[in-house]
Amino acid sequence: MEKTDKIDAPTKKEPNYRGVKAMPFVIGNETFEKLGTLGTSSNLLVYLTTVFNMKSITATNVINVFNGTCNFGTLLGAFLSDTYLGRYKTLGIASISSFLGMMVLTLTAAFPSLHPPKCGEEESSSACVGPSPWQLAFLFSGFVLLIIGASGIRPCNLAFGADQFNPNTESGKRGINSFFNWYYFTFTFAVMLSLTVVVYVQSSVNWAIGLGIPTFLMFLSCAFFFIGTRIYVKVLPEGSPLTNVVQTFVVAFKKRKLELPEQPWSSLFNHIPSTSINSKLAYTDQLRCLSKAAILTREDEINSDGSAANPWNLCSLQQVEEIKCVVRAIPIWIAGIMYYIVLVQMQNYVVFQAIQSDRRLGNGSFKIPAATYNVFAMISLSVWIPLYDRVVLPYLRRITKNKDGISILQRFGIGQVLAILTMLVAAVVETKRRSLALTRPTLGVVAHKGTVSSMSGNWLIPQLTLVGLSEAFAVIGLVEFFYKQFPENMRSFGGSFVFCGFAMASYLSSLLSSVVDRITTRAGEDSGWLSEDLNKGRLDYFYYLVAGLEVLNLGYFLACAKWYKYKTTEDTAMDVALEKIDPQKPLV
Repeated sequence: MEKTDKIDAPTKKEPNYRGVKAMPFVIGNETFEKLGTLGTSSNLLVYLTTVFNMKSITATNVINVFNGTCNFGTLLGAFLSDTYLGRYKTLGIASISSFLGMMVLTLTAAFPSLHPPKCGEEESSSACVGPSPWQLAFLFSGFVLLIIGASGIRPCNLAFGADQFNPNTESGKRGINSFFNWYYFTFTFAVMLSLTVVVYVQSSVNWAIGLGIPTFLMFLSCAFFFIGTRIYVKVLPEGSPLTNVVQTFVVAFKKRKLELPEQPWSSLFNHIPSTSINSKLAYTDQLRCLSKAAILTREDEINSDGSAANPWNLCSLQQVEEIKCVVRAIPIWIAGIMYYIVLVQMQNYVVFQAIQSDRRLGNGSFKIPAATYNVFAMISLSVWIPLYDRVVLPYLRRITKNKDGISILQRFGIGQVLAILTMLVAAVVETKRRSLALTRPTLGVVAHKGTVSSMSGNWLIPQLTLVGLSEAFAVIGLVEFFYKQFPENMRSFGGSFVFCGFAMASYLSSLLSSVVDRITTRAGEDSGWLSEDLNKGRLDYFYYLVAGLEVLNLGYFLACAKWYKYKTTEDTAMDVALEKIDPQKPLV
């Protein structure tokens, strides 16, 4: 009995891949979207503390929860995209929602009635008037719209751009690989512009204008996106891939007591619909318990087209292998969560370090806005990406004989090592900053904070440079990992995995900060490690703690990477499979 069957059907019309021709619209949309989104979010921490009069740790927790919810929402966005709407419609709806959310935040800055009165320069924090419930409600309504926008844009925009290239040609594959790198190049360009020009306007000119600029840029993003509508390749949704996940686990549980055949790659049921967009996957020995879902028994019925009559009683081997791809990725995803905590903590607390450092340029009176220091991480990332793509990668290909230079997981491992170095350098710099603030003449007092250390803010650049390099290896590697290792019909979910990792990291960062602050703060005092006044706290100890946690995470990741098997299509595994077959044994 032949159990592997791919039914012939009328040949599907090949999509008209425009590739590079579609890129001006795709990249234009993504660049302006990032400029708008990042221009709004980059300085939110300062906005909440200075305009809405929130305490530092409260504002930090609000931002962490906001970022976490944005990233968790990508699961819903990916589900709607892959199941009902498709990536094009999802991106269109989400872009409009982001634009409306930015408009709401701009209004909170433009109208005095929508935010609390400004604290006096000489007043203590207790004298500041906090936001009223309805002011918070209006602010958070803007956050909700931004969350809806992020939930649709983040899991879909990268996959939508890659959809414009033919994955079955060498030029298309090269185009996809380059698109990943240049996607992040435009991302870093957007971040740098947001953290310099936009943040300066917000901090030094006017918040309403500073938030209005990103809103206008988001409008341009929507315009670019819809102008290119006629030339896009729009991949249609295939139904819920989550149903296949549940079916596989249910059927595997039902058949848990059955024994797998000795040559499962040729004996298990493996009907593949001709309309499937997924690559045909080779059998893998890992997670053999799931392979039992494809065991064909006498009770199982087959339709005339070769498919299972009841998919809750029998799954195809192809479906099982697709689910294995997802399950195998989960341990790597968990390792990514701890890595992201480094990024979250650095992004937040380096701003507070900068506030209590000497931010003057030379001997002049101009001060670099505290949030702008994060731009050095983006400069590092943006310089490294084209250097890696054009210089380092070709060299690595010649050395390793690997078309990718080094493997995706090797890149992630390098990123983790750099993350550990980042936290160690940050701890040393903070120790120096605090020491100078306590032992040398200071440069004044920051309202609601403390004295300003005479240490130049330029000493924050090394840690930011390292974290930028770390992102270049780890984050880009993880994005590529989830895109390539997930089945084609679940790539939006693959993208959402990255952002769900960020979400977990945001929530865990908030929890970690709160726990450390509570444990290290004595009753009735404000002198814990994460004190409002960094000079009274020990932020350096906190950095050492995060570095230690990342060391443990690196060990966990190395164990996972050793176990992991990359997704292999049947064509690339054919020779290996033929070697495994014993001609003396029956196939069924």
